[in-house]
This record gives sequence, structure tokens and C-alpha cells, in this order.
Amino acid sequence: MTRTWLRWLPAAAVPAVIAAGALAGSLPASAGDPLPPKTPEQVLQLIAQHRQPALSGTLEQSSALGLPELPKAGAGPDASGTAWLELLTGPHTARVYRDGPDNARVQVMDRLAERNAIRHGNDVWFYNSKDNTAAHAQLPADDGDTGRDSAGTDVTATPDQLAAMLLAKIEPGTDVAVGADVQVAGRPAYNLVLTPKSDATLVGSIAVAVDGQTGLPLGVEVKARGQSDPAFRVAYTSLTLGAPDASVFTFTPPPGATVEEIPVKEHKHGNDAGNATAPAAKDRAGKPAVTGSGWDSVVEFPAGTAGPASDATALLAQATVPVQGGRLLSTALVNVLVLDDGRVVAGSVPLERLQAAAAQK
Repeated sequence: MTRTWLRWLPAAAVPAVIAAGALAGSLPASAGDPLPPKTPEQVLQLIAQHRQPALSGTLEQSSALGLPELPKAGAGPDASGTAWLELLTGPHTARVYRDGPDNARVQVMDRLAERNAIRHGNDVWFYNSKDNTAAHAQLPADDGDTGRDSAGTDVTATPDQLAAMLLAKIEPGTDVAVGADVQVAGRPAYNLVLTPKSDATLVGSIAVAVDGQTGLPLGVEVKARGQSDPAFRVAYTSLTLGAPDASVFTFTPPPGATVEEIPVKEHKHGNDAGNATAPAAKDRAGKPAVTGSGWDSVVEFPAGTAGPASDATALLAQATVPVQGGRLLSTALVNVLVLDDGRVVAGSVPLERLQAAAAQK
């Protein structure tokens, strides 16, 4: 699977997966003094006012998307492409440490092993203790995409970052309401619920638990249309606000570790457009096209996006089934159609809509 595919797939699939559930009714009811009542607009303003957090905590994630259990990803160059798919199956526990935009660490706890993603300044490390493999990327000094690895995948996908993706998509086709207060990691939180008005989308509703004191999103839980149980949930089970010890952001590969350097494509600035190379121009031409709008939108990736065989394509093959015109990755919240001609179309819509969008090209 090429890096072009890896760059765009999380952007298309992850927000669609996350943007499909309701927090109301699943998190524990609030305890103690109730929070002051707020309108949806006031809760959104509370979120907008929260600053880049310094914190440490434990995240619990669970998924019931209908995907098969898949092998654990390693730390090599394909890991960022396989991890997004593997992390959408089954339950996962992670320790999270953050201190501003340039210091972050996520430890995904596997059975008898752990995987780490560490950002410290412009250094990004990935490490898998199971096979003692590591991968390292040096980000450009002027890199503006400060929270992402070389494949474009966010290495600190905590509830506040997921919530930011969701809230950026609020548009007239969405109902926004505040449900009953909830408790997350022992902290009282507002329950902001987003419900698509469209009856064509697979998305049922979205809710974000918003810390009543700081405005920090503490949890996101999802349900697909017509389902009563969450399809996806991620929330803090413990949380400490304040800067973690600086030592957690430093990493040295253990003795005997296999280390791989990941090349990072240099970003082109607007005033460098005249000096852009042919590959850079090709990348711009290879960007996906979007048809439709709002919750019914469909993203199309051009032919050639999916490249030669790799761990990522092998995992994708395990999760797809043959359909007319290609193969389908189907979940409760998002469908991805890999066409026989090499194009890929995806969206939180039924298969028929993907096929109709593909037929227009």
C-alpha cells in the first residue's frame, strides 16, 4: 500500500467511524453537584476556550464495527497504515501523556507487550516491544502539522482531537443538543449530542463528554443508525491534569532492537510553487474528490492509490468481501469500496450510494 493511500485513508475513514455514536445513556450518570446548565452554543464555546492540554491518563477504547479480529501491527513503515484498521477491532487500553503540541506519548497495552508512539520536538518514534522493532522519523523544522507522523496519521488521537474533527463538521444538516450530565474519569461533564438529519447516512448520532471545568473533551462514544449498543467508544478512565515528567517523552531503542528510518516528504510552501518537482505536482493531482455534502458525502481516491502488496493490503483483503465491481470493507459506520479499476470510494453511506458515486466518473 503506497504512502499516498496511507495519508488519505485515516482522514476519510477515522472521522467517519468516530462520527457515528451517542454518548448519552452509556457513561455513568453524574454524581454530586450538577453542572450549571448550558446551551449547546455555550458548551461549544467552552470547548473552543480549552487550551492544548498537559495531562496524563488512561484511555479505554472498544469497537463493535463488525470487522474481523486482525493481527497486531508492527513498528515498520506500514504500521501506521495497518494500525488504524487493527485498532478499530476489539478493546484496547492506552496510557497517554501530553505536554503541548511537541511532546506526546501513547502506549497501547497489548497482552504481554506494548506499542509506543512518541513525539518529542521533531523526533517521532514507534516501538513494538513484542518483536523489539522501532521506527524513527525526523520531522522538518518548519513542519506545521505538529501532531502527525510521516504517513499523516495522528499519533496522539485522544478524545479532544477526535472531538475537534467531529465539531469541525457541524453544519445545517446536524441537530446539536445537550443531554444529561455524565461522569468521565471521576469528572463531571456536559454531554454534547450531535444527530444527523439525513436518513441516508449510516451515522446515528454523536456525543462528546466535555469536562465541565476545563472544556476538555473526555470521551467519545458511538452508535450506528438503528443500533442500541455503541459501535465505538473511547474515553478516559483516569486523568491527571498537569505536565507529566519530561522523561516520558524521551526514547532510546533497547539493545538489540531493529531500527528503521522513515523518510519524511518535505512540505512545499506556497511561494515555492514555481519550484515544485514533478512528484509534488503528481501528489496534488492525486488528491481525493468529494461528491455530495455533509453526512452523505462520498470520498473517491484515484486509481493507483492502492499500490503493491504489503502488510496493509493483506489486512485490508482479510476485511473485504467481493461485490459487484470490486471489494467492500463494510462496517456499521463506514463503507469502503475498492473498485476493480483501482479507484477507492468511501463514506458513511450504504454500498448503493458508493456504487452510484463511482458510476458518475
